[in-house]
Amino acid sequence: MLVLGRSQVESLLSTDALIDALASAMADLSAGRASMPDRVAARVADRDGFLAAMPGFLPSARVLMTKLVSLFPHNDGTPLPTHQALIVVFDPDTGEPAALLDGTAITAARTGAGSALSARLLARPDARVLAVLGTGVQARSHARAICRVRPIRQIRVAGRDPAKAAALAEELSTVLEADVLAVSGYAEALDGADIAAATTHAVEPVIRRPWLTPGVHITSVGFNPAGREIDDATIAGALVCVESRQAVLSPDFGGSNDLLAPIRDGLITAGHVHAELGELVNGSKPGRTAPDQITLYKSVGVAVQDAAAAALVLAAARERSVGEDITLD
Repeated sequence: MLVLGRSQVESLLSTDALIDALASAMADLSAGRASMPDRVAARVADRDGFLAAMPGFLPSARVLMTKLVSLFPHNDGTPLPTHQALIVVFDPDTGEPAALLDGTAITAARTGAGSALSARLLARPDARVLAVLGTGVQARSHARAICRVRPIRQIRVAGRDPAKAAALAEELSTVLEADVLAVSGYAEALDGADIAAATTHAVEPVIRRPWLTPGVHITSVGFNPAGREIDDATIAGALVCVESRQAVLSPDFGGSNDLLAPIRDGLITAGHVHAELGELVNGSKPGRTAPDQITLYKSVGVAVQDAAAAALVLAAARERSVGEDITLD
């Protein structure tokens, strides 16, 4: 069995290749070609955390895998990430365990790449100003990935801690060609932004309709069991796209409060979800229809994305003879 640690996974995973691979994976999911049951989780109530299992089979990539991922939001602000994960890949012909991969790096990369795919499908082609809300791992991933699909010239970083926002802006300015600056708050970051990437564990919405410019594309990946990132007015007025209707609207576990709460309150119905990313990729649903239309991609993360990323990592590892081989007794 091949074992790959975090630094190895990061060095083997190409963002451009991942965005393309996710397009194929999402099309497979929407067409019913992939197998992806609902995730299950054990909750740790006193820490507002959970440990989830996310199995999936992506036939087009010949990947059978499961991810074990913990989400502990109180890790925010500590040396530990809020999301930590392992991925086990199995031989799809025999069921034999074939590889053990660091899933924390894959989760960060595929989530940002998924948002970049949504921007490629929904953001205006001339989008140049990106607002990044949050200062953690996903903020970094999103800034890097979205710059691969749109001609971003300015990035505004906002978070709860101004010092962290300033540090992230300085870090990103060394690796991206855009002008990166820290701003004082979410409203300032969103004012005039063409794309907004919400990557927080917010209790109260960080995306509010009065702060938005017509035509903005929003990506929202944050999760907080007691909160939400997006206000009702934005949800109601946006063209809403998701990875999977079943996943995002799940009332039991893993669904999005950003959509479930306004459905519960009667502000929208489940039919307000316009499309899955895979339906945009395969052309069965239209995307943006007007320059001033507000579009929204709400992500909860799905296993086929991890499978697509794992396939790329394993192919690159085998090509470069990277990783440690171990034998299971």
